[in-house]
Amino acid sequence: MPEPKGQDLDFINFVHSHLIHLEWPKLNSLAHGLTPFRVNHILVKTQKDHVLSLEFFTWAQQTNPNSQTLETHSIILHILTKSRKFRSAEALLKKSIIPKCLDSSSDLFDSLVSTYRLCNSSHRVFDALFKTYAHMSKFRDATDTFCRMRDYGFLPKVESCNAYMSTLLGLNRSDIVLSLYREMLKCRISPNIYTLNMVICAYCNSSRIEKAVEVFREIEKVGCRPNVVSFNTLIDGHCKMGLLNAAMKLKSSMPNNGLYPNVVTYNTLIHGLCKKGKLHEANKLFCEMKAANVAPNTVTYNSLINGCSEFGDSEMGCQLHMEMVKNGVPVDILTYNSLILGLCKDGKTRKASYIVKEIGDKEGLVPNASTFAALITGQCKRQNTERAFQLYKTMIRRGYHPNSDTFITLISSFCKNEDFEGGAQILREMLDRGQAPDSTLFVELFEGLCRCGNSKMVERLLRDMEARRLNREGFDESMLMKMSSGSNR
Repeated sequence: MPEPKGQDLDFINFVHSHLIHLEWPKLNSLAHGLTPFRVNHILVKTQKDHVLSLEFFTWAQQTNPNSQTLETHSIILHILTKSRKFRSAEALLKKSIIPKCLDSSSDLFDSLVSTYRLCNSSHRVFDALFKTYAHMSKFRDATDTFCRMRDYGFLPKVESCNAYMSTLLGLNRSDIVLSLYREMLKCRISPNIYTLNMVICAYCNSSRIEKAVEVFREIEKVGCRPNVVSFNTLIDGHCKMGLLNAAMKLKSSMPNNGLYPNVVTYNTLIHGLCKKGKLHEANKLFCEMKAANVAPNTVTYNSLINGCSEFGDSEMGCQLHMEMVKNGVPVDILTYNSLILGLCKDGKTRKASYIVKEIGDKEGLVPNASTFAALITGQCKRQNTERAFQLYKTMIRRGYHPNSDTFITLISSFCKNEDFEGGAQILREMLDRGQAPDSTLFVELFEGLCRCGNSKMVERLLRDMEARRLNREGFDESMLMKMSSGSNR
């Protein structure tokens, strides 16, 4: 930045004098004379007082917005980060600077580089930029900044890398997490336990459980100690892969590391066991949890109730619900949906209706798509297609969209009651939503329509599928056409 001369120099000195004496009324009369060149030099002159620099920067921005450029913003960032005011720098980046650099993050980075020596700055300014991009979920900009920092020898802090990893995991981008981790190791940025836990999580999310175990075993080798989150993350990974024995062994090894299972540990294992139908083992773990003075929460009870409902023990599900209420554990819509599903599967639709009424009496709770799906399943199980169809219509009116399972349950129920035209109506609505049942249900419905002499509807449905370009593989269409032509003879 060239040295000021003549009128520029006089103006800068004059404003600086008023500024250090906080003579804002006098400064207001000079606002029209501000230029980017003058503002930049005034900021450099006041850089040792970051509070005054920021006040002047804000005042100039408000009184004469055209007096600031990317270079101006770079200078104030250098001043703030050099004074270790990282939150202020990151807030400014997020609110005012990054939104104005939509075309290219490299322009901002280049501007920071060109003003770096002018402010005798700290490399932490680049770290603040990288971290802010991470928090804003700007993947490309964050990655580009990381690479350019590496090229200039300005390595980000491990905490900033962790912030980026955390954002990526929240958006299910485990692939970028693992790439970043490899780059960190190449750049010799030492990971901490938070880094390693996220890497374990990324490998688990990618179904690479062996690599997750490998990182877990190397925790102590890199100077860290595993914590409860380390164990919980790896236990969750094993449960999702159905490796329940290995998950239980991990829980048993926690005391050897001076750690004890918490509510997340127990919830993860109970959920995994219930999904596999191992209700006895899940209940045993539930008892162990309470004996260890780890209080079960809504997630614990929901997993157990859902397990009971899925595997035909609605009575036990209801008992767990009563225990939940008695112990003051909050009940949510997932609890009620699991109860309703279990009762409906057992054919106890009247009791399920009472539960639905109870939902209506609870403040903040309303039946959702899953509630209706469970009720429809119950009525179909009783072969009460008329009531099931009424529930389906109510579901649509309330703005909920049935999934393919609900459609298939309804169509199958209509076919069992030999109401093939009703089944065809549901099928058309299913096709309208871009979904199609499997070949077995097609054949059952189409055969029934043909027997009833309604082969034209079969042809119409086939044309509808063709028009919507839905997958018609998996069933013998020529056979269906023969059936329809046969019924016309």
